[in-house]
Amino acid sequence: MAAKSPSDSRLHVKPGHSALGRRSPAPVAQDSSAQALASPARPARPADRGVRHHARALALQGLYGWLLAGGEADAIAAQLLTEEQSAKVDVAFFRQILGGTIGAAEELRQEFCGLVDRPVAALSPVEHAILLLGAYELKYRPEVPYRVAINEAIELAKSFGGTDGFRYVNGVLDKLAARLRRVEAQAAFSATGGAVNGGTNSGIEPQP
Repeated sequence: MAAKSPSDSRLHVKPGHSALGRRSPAPVAQDSSAQALASPARPARPADRGVRHHARALALQGLYGWLLAGGEADAIAAQLLTEEQSAKVDVAFFRQILGGTIGAAEELRQEFCGLVDRPVAALSPVEHAILLLGAYELKYRPEVPYRVAINEAIELAKSFGGTDGFRYVNGVLDKLAARLRRVEAQAAFSATGGAVNGGTNSGIEPQP
């Protein structure tokens, strides 16, 4: 069954929290929501995990702008990688996931289009971008444990998405992981008795 997207799909950023960093002098998309993407709703993670988390958040900002305005991945990356941002992110990882997701976007949409409750074009840009990024990691970054890929997508949705957007993202990527990471998901499902993903969700039941 396709996951149902929350009705409130606008970008939400809670006030009073620190930003990932200053926006580029020339934003990727001239849009109030795009401006809000530069300020996450949650404080940064600990330093040992922060560089890749920040890289994903910055890639999300790039994907959001790309969905709204288009552009080349290299140009978007160059615009976002200010000196300040470059010190906070895993630059190589950021470039790989941004460029890889943009390059494979149509293929990635085909992977999850049957798991959502509406045409992909009707998804909010934030959820669309997060699902593309999560699908890319599940399909093309096997060195990233699928639970990490899903949890990171959930955290991005909590920071940047609508009120219940993280549940929607979780449900779609759970089902996608059961197909794209079948062996890994089966092992985790068997080992935990269904409490997969660190208890974040109800557990992935791999598809036959």
